[in-house]
Amino acid sequence: IEQGNVRDLFCANFKSILLGAALAVSPVFGFADSNIKMVVGTYTDAGSQGLYSFSFDQSTGKASGITSLKVDNPSYFTFSKDGRNIYAVSEKNNATAVLNSIGYDPVNGTFAFKNSQLTHGGDPCYVSTDGKIALTANYSGGTISVFPILKNGTLDKSLLQLGSVKGGPNRSRQNTPHAHCAIFAPDGYILTTDFSGDRILCFSYNKRDKKLEDHGIAAHVKAGSGPRHLVFSPNGKYAFLMSELSGKVTVFSYKDGKLKELQTIAADYAHAHGGADIHVSPDGMFVYASTRLKGDGITIFRVGNKGTLTRVGAQLTGKHPRNFAITPNGNFLLVACRDDNSIQVYSRDKDTGLLKNTHQDIVLSHPVCVKFYPE
Repeated sequence: IEQGNVRDLFCANFKSILLGAALAVSPVFGFADSNIKMVVGTYTDAGSQGLYSFSFDQSTGKASGITSLKVDNPSYFTFSKDGRNIYAVSEKNNATAVLNSIGYDPVNGTFAFKNSQLTHGGDPCYVSTDGKIALTANYSGGTISVFPILKNGTLDKSLLQLGSVKGGPNRSRQNTPHAHCAIFAPDGYILTTDFSGDRILCFSYNKRDKKLEDHGIAAHVKAGSGPRHLVFSPNGKYAFLMSELSGKVTVFSYKDGKLKELQTIAADYAHAHGGADIHVSPDGMFVYASTRLKGDGITIFRVGNKGTLTRVGAQLTGKHPRNFAITPNGNFLLVACRDDNSIQVYSRDKDTGLLKNTHQDIVLSHPVCVKFYPE
């Protein structure tokens, strides 16, 4: 063989080897990329450890258990922005209620307890963070607690609390102050749901003085609604409120700490007073709301050009669907069915928004909060 032909043959063989190697390796990379970490919080009154870590395959919908951490009633938690810490409430209706700081290893999916601080408010049921402070909404206490976050991710003592009010027309549920949600708006304002006062309140955090500054009422909702969870659209222009007692979703436009009502639409057609959670799909095209106590399931809405909603379907689920989560790629929606001791995995049609049960349930005692590692 001539020298030029030898060189050409070598190059062709080398390219073939590289292509073969790439084809052999690419499925491995694809598999790795499709797996994300998932954490579940549970009630611990029936033998649960508390927090559980899983690996979840976004391409198949299958979950694999990794480990657990003993924490009392971590009924709600959130990841820090970098995902290296988890802030989880211990929901107790007494002076022992706390917020816990827990280290999280995103590679191995393991936990490491750091510290806890008293909430000074009963039944903390929600937590959020902007990286500088963590907030808890204390349902029975009717307060919002504020925790500065130290450099190592641990929590400093709660600095102050702000109270909600009583006075809603539902005397069995609104006769005492209740707070249910505290979130950071895209522009940094803090919005909280005043369950008994049928209001959404607005605050900001003054780092220098270490206190919340009151910016008044962001919005009123119809008396007896019982506002529960609030979530923003991906573009930050709209906010969607799930009210527990009315079972309705309210759509707001948002600007500078103020909410302007655009629409109110029913999610709970069983009128069971059990509206729970609400989330927006990653592409912003659909809103999902969970309802409980009767006709348990997920109501599905399509988002219009101006933020308003159109009901496009509903998916019945197991008993007491409280919190739920959508995978970052939008392929699956996982529902924590507390009273069925399982997390149901639904595939999601990105065009229609509709859900289909994959029958790949994750069996777990009293699951109530599901979150994926932030990408």
